[in-house]
Amino acid sequence: MRRQDEAFASSELALVYIAKRLKEAKRLEDLLTTAGVDYLVETDTYRGGFIFVSERVGAFFYVQPAAEAHCRELMTQNRFKPYEKTRRMWLHTPEEWESTE
Repeated sequence: MRRQDEAFASSELALVYIAKRLKEAKRLEDLLTTAGVDYLVETDTYRGGFIFVSERVGAFFYVQPAAEAHCRELMTQNRFKPYEKTRRMWLHTPEEWESTE
């Protein structure tokens, strides 16, 4: 179920997905809500593109670490590719990008 920032105020959250389109964000929200997974979604920027790398806006999905494994399995079963840290510069979050420069 979608929660507000205050519900997770005292805990560290795990980034599980970056939706690049509104349609996929809504589909994932429906999946997580139906499965009873508590999650937080926020808009943020990421670097995207293959030839012309640019900063883009996406929907970042976070869950509590205790629910991360279940959430990733659920997403994989429903044809979502969970977020994984990578060294490729076009898939970094802004914080990761700064730490690789």
